[in-house]
Amino acid sequence: QVQLVESGGGLVQPGGSLRLSCAASGSIIVINAMGWYRQAPGKERELVARITRDGRTNYLDSVKGRFTVSSDNDKNTVHLQMNSLKPDDTAVYYCNAGIMSSTRLQFDDYWGQGTQVTVSS
Repeated sequence: QVQLVESGGGLVQPGGSLRLSCAASGSIIVINAMGWYRQAPGKERELVARITRDGRTNYLDSVKGRFTVSSDNDKNTVHLQMNSLKPDDTAVYYCNAGIMSSTRLQFDDYWGQGTQVTVSS
């Protein structure tokens, strides 16, 4: 079994900052990439930021320069530092990881349960 557990969401004023964290645990052999998606009410889920095992990153255009994704391969964790938050960033944020587990010996997509981020005054 593989689990992703997120933390760090909450309510913040426009212009504020939040840091999301996600830890993967279980029968993990290797993680090839971790990242964050978000879904706002009435909208499709979209990729926010992603980092590969060798450190390559990509970002949603609207968060470039404000959000930073980082990972700790030894601890199977990924973080999303969100600065200069805007009301449009309000959404449920989901951790995602491509993981090879000892039970399946192939890469599968895993998801966290989601954490709410609300940007409002």
